[in-house]
Amino acid sequence: MRIAVLGAGAIGAYVGAALHHGGAEVHLIARGAHLEAMRATGVHVLSPRGDFTAHPEVTDDPGEVGPVDYVFLGLKAQHYAGCGPLLRPLLGPDTAVIAAQNGIPWWYFHGLPGPYRGHRIASVDPDGAVSRAIPVERAIGCVVYAATEIAAPGVVRHLEGTRFSIGEPCGEVSRRCLDFSAAMVAGGLKCPVESDLREDIWIKLMGNVTFNPLSALARSTMAQICRHPPTRELAVTMMRETLEVAARLGVRPAVSIERRMAGAERAGDHRTSTLHDVERCRPMELDVILTAVVELADLTGTPVPALRAIDAAASLLNERLREGPVAP
Repeated sequence: MRIAVLGAGAIGAYVGAALHHGGAEVHLIARGAHLEAMRATGVHVLSPRGDFTAHPEVTDDPGEVGPVDYVFLGLKAQHYAGCGPLLRPLLGPDTAVIAAQNGIPWWYFHGLPGPYRGHRIASVDPDGAVSRAIPVERAIGCVVYAATEIAAPGVVRHLEGTRFSIGEPCGEVSRRCLDFSAAMVAGGLKCPVESDLREDIWIKLMGNVTFNPLSALARSTMAQICRHPPTRELAVTMMRETLEVAARLGVRPAVSIERRMAGAERAGDHRTSTLHDVERCRPMELDVILTAVVELADLTGTPVPALRAIDAAASLLNERLREGPVAP
């Protein structure tokens, strides 16, 4: 099995190292100092489950790799629309693309029965640019329940979680999903094939839609948000609104708000990826996490005043980050 990881950052390099450790032929596509370190000495994974080093092929040129069986996308969702030139050399007639993204995916309404079948979510797929870059028939959805960070170039620290739930947009338990799952399991990861990945999407989104923007706006960790009564109440309200949007789309996640809040508080001083983006003066990944939920609320006629207010404030901060550094 030949697998390319496009965007071999913290999650991508971790997955690539695990797949290589499990016997797959893996090609990491990265850039900068991280690329050079991995090329020179491999990917060093530091994990409470046991440290290991893997030596997959590493390049910055997908043309050197050529067509593969699977592409694992480790890019943030806001980079999907522009990834076509990098993705194209990796695609053969049957190549599947494992889209490991936060938030609402561009394929959400593909193959979904009901009044919104085929609807394009503008905040996720502006002008259809993502659909052109990543044809939906190639897409396999992936919900990531793992936390990793780059400790140093070529060194990935695995913090917690090994689950990568995958599924076809149409709900089929396909052979290509089962084969990729087997490769992930051989590498020591959990990779259940779900017949309805949308429930996983909303479960993960309950936390992301709340803590990612709030952590960025308040410059606070998840536990700090939970332990401050006004922000805790706001977080609960945002989750409640999110679940109402999901319900109007026919999804009722089997996880309570109380459980999600307790899990967030247990995370302690965890700094969300969005907070890291703000601290590094980089635009935040909010279109698919927050703005898309507000768009879906409008589509379904769901009142979401808290989500709408936080989206307004966070989108202004994002505009400022695109213009240049923002003072802390």
